[in-house]
Amino acid sequence: MKTIMTNQAPKAVGVYSQGVVAHNMLFVSGQIPFVPATMTLVSQDIKEQTKQCLENVLAIVEAAGMSKTDIVRCTVFMTNLNDFPLMNEVYEAFFQDHKPARAAVGVVALPKNVQIEIDAIAVKS
Repeated sequence: MKTIMTNQAPKAVGVYSQGVVAHNMLFVSGQIPFVPATMTLVSQDIKEQTKQCLENVLAIVEAAGMSKTDIVRCTVFMTNLNDFPLMNEVYEAFFQDHKPARAAVGVVALPKNVQIEIDAIAVKS
């Protein structure tokens, strides 16, 4: 098992790793929409928050020596599922033709009062 840490994604806000590689699989911890350099929320806009979460996920994937197309599964946690179409628009633009498996879950609250959190699993082929 190998721990992944990068300054290109927000520091962990708890007792966990940004990512962990086991064999050829990378498990990316849930990423909130914080700008890594400032550790502050990107904005209150759900589309901008979604994009930042995905960029944070990708930074960890790349730090592990993998690419976006190695991502096989994402889980999206949202405090307002009415924002699903806006999130989905950004998500689709980010992944384009690559379509990892995904679940979207409505939750009451998320860390640091953000509206969205995204985790991922990637597999190095």
